Amino acid sequence: MHEKPQTLGPVMLDIEGTELSAEERELLVHPAVGGVILFSRNYLAPEPLGRLAREIHRLREPKLLLAVDQEGGRVQRFREGFTALPPAAAYGRLYARDAQRAREAAELGGWLMAAELRVCGLDFSFAPVLDLDRGLNQVIGDRAFEHRPLVVADLARAWYRGMHGAGMAGVGKHFPGHGGVSADSHEELPVDPRPLRDLLMDDLVPFERLVDAGMEAVMPAHVLYPAADPHPAGFSSFWLRDVLRGRLGFQGMIFSDDLSMAAAGAAGDPPERAHQALEAGCDMVLVCNDRKAAVQVLEALVDHRDPAAHLRYLRMHGRPPPADDRAGLMGDPRWRRALQVLDGLTREFGTRPPAEADLFPRA
Repeated sequence: MHEKPQTLGPVMLDIEGTELSAEERELLVHPAVGGVILFSRNYLAPEPLGRLAREIHRLREPKLLLAVDQEGGRVQRFREGFTALPPAAAYGRLYARDAQRAREAAELGGWLMAAELRVCGLDFSFAPVLDLDRGLNQVIGDRAFEHRPLVVADLARAWYRGMHGAGMAGVGKHFPGHGGVSADSHEELPVDPRPLRDLLMDDLVPFERLVDAGMEAVMPAHVLYPAADPHPAGFSSFWLRDVLRGRLGFQGMIFSDDLSMAAAGAAGDPPERAHQALEAGCDMVLVCNDRKAAVQVLEALVDHRDPAAHLRYLRMHGRPPPADDRAGLMGDPRWRRALQVLDGLTREFGTRPPAEADLFPRA
């Protein structure tokens, strides 16, 4: 049995159900584990979710990071007992009519999403999506705010302010932009042939603006941009070190996208993918829905140490939530205002989310 490590490791993985098994408790104290990502299969209702979060956080110190994809629209893992959030595109449609109302709605949407998760003990959601909706990629689609870089940046900054106000760090994805390809990175490696100058003038603008706003984390895309670099962005030191950290001045945490996705296969077997992602500049790698691969990656990284990354991990822990429990949250005037505004947005643009909570296994 592993002793409780004194630092967090570089791997985020998933668990099977709504409670931890004895095997999973042992797995989560492995020195290479740094976080857990939850899916809809891990959710029954807010109360058992809170118990699960507390159990995960009690396993070690520093506490494991606990995350979820809770964007709204198609990608919202927790539904029953949580507010149905509109997709990001709803804010973009409102922006075309009334930019100020759209900013207010986006800030309230980010606050409500973050507040409901923080009350249940989760540290952060992988949001906001900073991709541009060019009408090419159905996996992105209405998860993007809009197609214009400055509008996306404006709305994303408002969403981020709301998250921050509820005690949650932001994770911008999918750097340097997933909107210029039609292929689905869950199934194959997308290739974006555009030159670097075009990406810098368009797709990177929202990332640059959110970096300037202090966003704590970024997730790169499993997309190849051959005119700029021969490696997919998540395995590219050019994109992560030269552009993101160098040119944009980003000092926060870099999460890989899921290394189990088909687009990551070009980097080799799971341990090779993890090593390449970390060497390229990622601080933490995700291995989801493949326990065998996760164990292989953990053993390959058992001795991995990165003191700078450890400091970045700590910034991702959730800050005090707006209330001690859900009842307290429901008494907050901001909660009632957010419900009113988001319900109006949903009715105005007809953007109620579908019933499927896991439309994408790892978005």
